[in-house]
Amino acid sequence: MAGENGNVIEHKAYARVGLLGNPSDVYYGRTISFSLGNFWASVRLQPSKELVIVPHPTHDLVQFESLSHMVNRLQAEGYYGGVRLLMAICKVFHNYCRDENISLREGNFTLSYDTNIPRQTGLSGSSAIVCAALSCLLDFYNVRHLIKVEVRPNLILNAEKELGIVAGLQDRVAQVYGGLVYMDFSKKYMEELGHGNYTPMDITILPPLYLVYAENPSDSGKVHSTVRQRWLDGDEFIISSMDEVANIALEGRAALLAKDYGKLVALMNRNFDLRRSIFGDNALGALNIKMIEVARRVGAASKFTGSGGAAVVFCPDGPSQVELLEDAYHKAGFVIEPVKVIPSLLNDIDLKSISSK
Repeated sequence: MAGENGNVIEHKAYARVGLLGNPSDVYYGRTISFSLGNFWASVRLQPSKELVIVPHPTHDLVQFESLSHMVNRLQAEGYYGGVRLLMAICKVFHNYCRDENISLREGNFTLSYDTNIPRQTGLSGSSAIVCAALSCLLDFYNVRHLIKVEVRPNLILNAEKELGIVAGLQDRVAQVYGGLVYMDFSKKYMEELGHGNYTPMDITILPPLYLVYAENPSDSGKVHSTVRQRWLDGDEFIISSMDEVANIALEGRAALLAKDYGKLVALMNRNFDLRRSIFGDNALGALNIKMIEVARRVGAASKFTGSGGAAVVFCPDGPSQVELLEDAYHKAGFVIEPVKVIPSLLNDIDLKSISSK
C-alpha cells in the first residue's frame, strides 16, 4: 500500500524460493526463483519532523531480563536486527540518486518494519526488509519511474554488502519482480548491463510445491566463501560443476514451459546433488542433509530454497505421496506447508521503467 507524499506508505516484500540453478547466480549462471507468499517483511514510512529508524521490539531487542537471557538470545538470534538494514538502504539509495543526478525532495520520515520470515532458513529474510524499504523510498520521493526495475536488485544487494552479507542478485530479483522469474547472469549481461537478463514466467506452470524448514535452522551465510575463492582461482571442478548447475535452470525453464514434471523431479534432485558435491557435507550440515533425505525416501524431489535451513519439495505422485511426505517430516521434527506463489508485484510505473533489450 502506498500513499501520496504526506501520507503513510507501506510495502511488503516476500520471502523467495530458489527453484533451480542456485547458487550459480554469483558465478555467471542462471536461476529460476519465485516469490513465496507464506512469509513476508513489511516496512512502514511515515513523514516526520526528523529522520527516525525505529528498532523492532523483538528483532532489535536491547532490554533483557538478565545477563543469561541476553546471552541465550544472542546465541539463538545473533547480534543483528533490521535497523542496520534500513540504514544501509537509505545510504545506498541516497548515493545512487546523487550519482545519477536524481533530485530528492526535502522532508524527513520515520521508518519501521516487521517480518514473519523465519531466521536463517535461506528464505531471504534480510533482503525482504531492504526490498520493502526501497519501495517505500521510491514512493516517498516519487522516483519510481526514474530508477529502473532491473537496477533495484543491485541497490538492495549493495545495501547488504555494506553490512558484509554474502549474497547474489537472484533473491533480490525475485523479491523486486514477484512471481516466477527466469534469470540469466551470463558474463556478457553482467559486464554490459551491470545486471542479469530477467524474464518473468507464468506462475500457473508450476506444479503444487511444498516448503519444509527446521525449527532451529543453521546459519545460511557462511557456505559460499571457500568455493567462491576456488572458482576465482580457476578450479576446474568448481567451474564445470557451476556450469552444470546453471544449465539445470536452462533445462528447467523448458521443462516447466512443457509441463514436463518428470524432468523437473530429476533437475531438482540433480541441483541438490551438485551443491552437495561442490560444498561438501560439513558446509551443508547434518540437519539440512536430513531435510532433503526425508523427501527422497518417499520418492519426492527436494532441494534447498537457498543455502540451507529450508527446502522446496515436489511430489510427482500426487496427494497420497504428499500424505506420506507430511507424516515423514512431522516425525523427523520439521515444519511442512504448501507453497503459496505470489504473482508479479510490478505496477504500471514499474513496467514502463524496464529497459528495452
